[in-house]
Amino acid sequence: MNTNQFGKKGWTPERIENLKGKTFVITGTTSGTGFEAAKILLSKDAKVVMLNRNSKKVEETIKVLKQELGNNIDVVAIKMDLAEQTSVKKAAQEVIKTIPQIDALICNAAIAQVPKQTLTTDGWESQMGTNYYGNFTLQALLFPLIEKSKGRIVTVGSLGYDMGIKTIKFDDLNWDKDYTPNNAYSQSKLAQIMSIYELQDRLKAAGKSDVKAYACHPGSSRTNLINTSGSFMMKFIFNLMKLSPLTQSAEKGAYPQLMCATEPNLDQNGFYGPTGKNNWTGPVGAHKIEAHAKDKIVSKKLWELSEKETGLKWNI
Repeated sequence: MNTNQFGKKGWTPERIENLKGKTFVITGTTSGTGFEAAKILLSKDAKVVMLNRNSKKVEETIKVLKQELGNNIDVVAIKMDLAEQTSVKKAAQEVIKTIPQIDALICNAAIAQVPKQTLTTDGWESQMGTNYYGNFTLQALLFPLIEKSKGRIVTVGSLGYDMGIKTIKFDDLNWDKDYTPNNAYSQSKLAQIMSIYELQDRLKAAGKSDVKAYACHPGSSRTNLINTSGSFMMKFIFNLMKLSPLTQSAEKGAYPQLMCATEPNLDQNGFYGPTGKNNWTGPVGAHKIEAHAKDKIVSKKLWELSEKETGLKWNI
């Protein structure tokens, strides 16, 4: 058992210093871990740019945050649907027009356990299209601004990366054969994590060590993720699980992404999340990542395919 570098209690937001003058862009902030992360960053005087698909929910969210933290919080909302490339591109342009710097881009939004094979408007399986390609495009387009700020890219993966076929199904990325909600979700999360470690290698090769990229996961947190896209049975099981000691609060689930966004000199090779039993709950720190998530041959092939599929070359 490796000891937690942050001591027995693990990493907590007490470690975050005042963030005045820093800007964080976060996807999916209207509930769950994204909401909690935004709230904690705002409470430390950061500027937060929220990217969400539901404008009405965002308005309500900002109202709640102002009630809790006061009217002076520096928060900007930009509409973006991660599932649609045109929406992601439009939002990225608006971010670039609106703010001069990005200290960290936190890719928190995701969909999960979509019951039947569904394709996005761009023709990708919905979980891969949203969780992976959506983030790939957003990160690529905001990269110049992140680089200018010597900022960070934080991807919120999931332990699901290790619960499917444990590789990328290049010959059938859309699961036209053998679609299962879990395999498709797992692949999208594996791709998300893989691309972060691949990005690290590319930054290193280009001599751009000023930009950092991190992969983390929230553990087993009580959020609405399954409720928004899962089947009735999945929702039923998941909502029972929420009542059990195997889960933790959404606030605790936000700690790994906050740590990756703010902690100075954090090792990029780590995979960050709760370090208790099964990595579902417990003190936050670095823990083991399975070798298939860092498979260089697969991750290089995935990156090249992603540039082709999205039509975007990263300017590294």
